[in-house]
This record gives sequence, structure tokens and C-alpha cells, in this order.
Amino acid sequence: MENSRTLKRLPVGIQTFETVVEEDCLYVDKTEYIHKLLKQSNYIFLSRPRRFGKSLLVSMLQSYFEGKKDLFKGLYIYGVEKEWTEYPVLRFDMSTAKHGDVEGLQLELSNKLSKYEQIYGKGLPDEVNLNQRLQGLIERAHGRTGRKVVILIDEYDAPLLDVAHRKDQLEQLRQIMRNFYSPLKFSDPHLQFVFITGITKFSQLSIFSELNNLKNISMLPEYAAICGITEDEVLTQMPDYVDSFAGATKMTRAEALAALKGQYDGYHFAGSSPDIYNPFSLLNALQDNMLKGYWFESGTPTFLIEKLREFNVVPSMLKPTMLMASSFDAPTENMKSIMPLLYQSGYFTIKGYEPVSDLYTLDIPNREIRIGLMESLLPNYVQVAPYEGLTTVARMYLALYNDKLEEMLSLLQEYMLTIPQCDNTNYEGHYQQLLYVIFSLLGRYVDVEVRTSAGRVDMVMNSGKAIYLFELKLNKSAEAAMSQINLKDYPSRFALSGLPVVKVGINFDSQRHTLEDWTVED
Repeated sequence: MENSRTLKRLPVGIQTFETVVEEDCLYVDKTEYIHKLLKQSNYIFLSRPRRFGKSLLVSMLQSYFEGKKDLFKGLYIYGVEKEWTEYPVLRFDMSTAKHGDVEGLQLELSNKLSKYEQIYGKGLPDEVNLNQRLQGLIERAHGRTGRKVVILIDEYDAPLLDVAHRKDQLEQLRQIMRNFYSPLKFSDPHLQFVFITGITKFSQLSIFSELNNLKNISMLPEYAAICGITEDEVLTQMPDYVDSFAGATKMTRAEALAALKGQYDGYHFAGSSPDIYNPFSLLNALQDNMLKGYWFESGTPTFLIEKLREFNVVPSMLKPTMLMASSFDAPTENMKSIMPLLYQSGYFTIKGYEPVSDLYTLDIPNREIRIGLMESLLPNYVQVAPYEGLTTVARMYLALYNDKLEEMLSLLQEYMLTIPQCDNTNYEGHYQQLLYVIFSLLGRYVDVEVRTSAGRVDMVMNSGKAIYLFELKLNKSAEAAMSQINLKDYPSRFALSGLPVVKVGINFDSQRHTLEDWTVED
């Protein structure tokens, strides 16, 4: 096995293509997409989740359009490009414009324009407004260089995401952004190429409404792997890093690949798409030799949590869901379902597509996202910061891993007794959702309200070694719960599963806010 010291540095935290090349970091070659993009359209929009490689892609395009040929030695485009024309490039990274107020946003946009005005000069005295200054810049850059201008806009929606749930602020900031981008419509004679990235589409339809030639490639199969790292790229361009990870974690190569795949793979951005890893998490895991929730730990947008509440999303709703293709085009502020936003944000991904009906099946992509979502939702059921209970959750995991359900339930009872409870806990569904979160945090397949021929099982959990059927009662008795399981013969529904079926009756006490008693039968 190759020693990890001989490997190129992983570009963790580096979003500049020139830096990646000059510091001899690993670069998963995406330059083949350059010619595809140029043949596709002169105006392109790409949506991908945060930290998915959009900024590095934009930086790579900037280096290409600036004619920096030497940076591309050894990459696909170096062998096929003949001209290497240098264009004036105006690149705007909107991730720095997340101020949340009108004055801050206008100042940030003004500063971005000033940087290029130092290069191409300032306009006439009456060129005051942001849109006037941008249009003037485009025209002067074209006039002074004799070449049309390339516009690269990264994270166009960043100024709006954190205020998406505040309609008054959203409309004010959106109007500023709409005004800023408006010259793109009228500057076509001066523009060579326009490339815009973002996370959501809620402003693509309104901010760029006049830019009717903007081609959205976000869900086209031929661009499914333009960002992220495919399974094939892991196997062909990163095998030594996988071997290094396997050695450090005392796994075989096959075990390491399986662990990395289950934790970070599973993304698909088209009906026909290769398996794609979250690049931010994968690179961090290979650098640290650890399986952690890197992407989720890097931040959960406030607007997403607010939208989950607005749509009354409970944990058990976060499961495979079918969606019409047309639903993906709904502006975020007018959504009828939370699913398009969960997809665009990277918390759900495409798991199936039926072209005849134009139906997509969406689901959580991998273990990292499932665990992260459940940790974020846990405070809704037990008003405590997630980390305060994760030690107990880890002990529950160990007990469940060893199929010691009695020990696991005792730990859960102890856990619930030591935490302040939220309001509205005097109904059975609250405890059902709490158990759903806990079991999901334990990495177990779990479902609620599972139909049988005689009724519905409150909860079914598959540990891999056995199937557990849970019937839940509130202020009654565990015996009453067990009687219902036996009366309705729930186990017969799972007789062909090939796994032992374990019946579990649980009674919750609404006064003490915890498990009162339980009974378990094989």
C-alpha cells in the first residue's frame, strides 16, 4: 500500500482552480465539460447543493476563459483545445453578499463593481445605479479588449437564502438583485458566455425572468456529474487515497469503499445519473481518516429549518416520495411541497425515474444526511441541544447493535427523564415521531404506520438481525399494547422476511414524559 505521505494534497477548503494546480493538489478532471457547455448555450444556469464543487467549477472556467493554458497541462481540455483565446472575465461570488439588509447588500455589490472599474475604468457621471455601472463595465471591457465579455456568477441566490422565510426582506433584496442582473438581458452583443450557479431556483424564475435564453442544465443527464465525485472517479483517480484510508481505519479496501459509499455516496441529479459522492465530505474523510458528518456539520441553512416547520414536516415524512417533473420548476416562495427544496438543497436526491409518467422518486441520499437531519429535528421533540444527548444515543446504538433491546429501552427511559420536554406531548404521535428520530439516529431502517391485513403497526424497525414490531400506548399499559399486536396478528405480515420477529409493547406516561413500562416477546 502506498504511504499517504506520497499522495498529492487533497484540496480541502480550496475553491480556486489556480491554487489547486500551483500547489499540486489532487484535481478530479472536469475540463471535458467545457466544450459541452459552449456547444449547449451562451447562457447557462446550474443548480447544485452547497459545498458541491460549484465554486471550483466556476474558477476553472475563469482560468480557461482567461487563456491560462499552462494550468491545464495533463487535463482533458489541454489536448483538445487549439485556440486558448483570452477573454475579459467578470466574476461575481455572491456568497460574500449575505448581509440580510438592503444597505449591506448594495454596498457589497458596489465593492464588487469597483474592483473591475479599476481595471476597465469608470463610466460617465450619470452612471450611478448598480445596473448602470454593470452595463457600462461590460461595454467598456468589450471595447477596450476587442473581445466579448464572459460573466461568471457564483451562488447567485446566496443573498436571499437566509431571508427566504421573511417575505418583506426577501422582496426588498430580490428587487436589488433583479436590478443588478438586468443588464445581462440588454448586453447580448457584448457577451461571449454567461454561467450562473446557485442552490435554489426560487429566484431564477423571478430575478432572471427577462433572460429568456437562460438554459437550465441542472437536471440534464449529460451534466449529472459536472459537480461532485462519481463512483468511477473514486475508483480510477483516487484508489491510493482509498487504500490509505483503509489502512488507517484497519479496513480492507472493499470494506473502506463500502463504508465511504454508505456514508457519502448516493446522489443523483438526473433521471439517468451515475452515483455521485458529496465531494466536501469525501475529501475531508480521506484527509482525516474518519467517517463524520462533515457536510452537515458545515451548516444547515436557517431557511430550510423554517420551511420544514412551515410545511409541518415530521420525521417519518422524510422517506421515499414521488414527484412530478414539473414540480422542480416551482419557485421556492410558491412551493406546494417541501420536496423540491429538499432536493435542491442536497437533503434529498433522485433515487428513481419513470419516463412514461415523468415521475421522480426522491429519498435521503446517504447515512450522513439521514443522521444529520434527525439530529436537527431531535430538539423539536426534546428541547435540548442534540450533542447533550448524543452520548446516551451512542450507548443506545451499542445496545441495539448487540440486539439488547431491553437495555436500549432502559437507556431511552433514562434519557427522556433527564431532559426538559417541549409542549404538546400529550398525544401518542409525538412519542411515535420521537422514537422514529432515535431509531434513525441509531442507523436503523424504521417505518411508521405499516399496513397489515388487520390494521397498522405503529412502528417497524429492522436491525439487520431481527424485525421489531412496536405498538405504542399513552397512559394505558404495555400489556394493552402487546394484546393489540397479538389480537391483530401483526407478525404474520412479516413471516416471509427471513428474520426473527420480535413484538414490543410500550406505554408512555404523559405526566413523567417517558416510558412507563414495556414488554418484549419473541
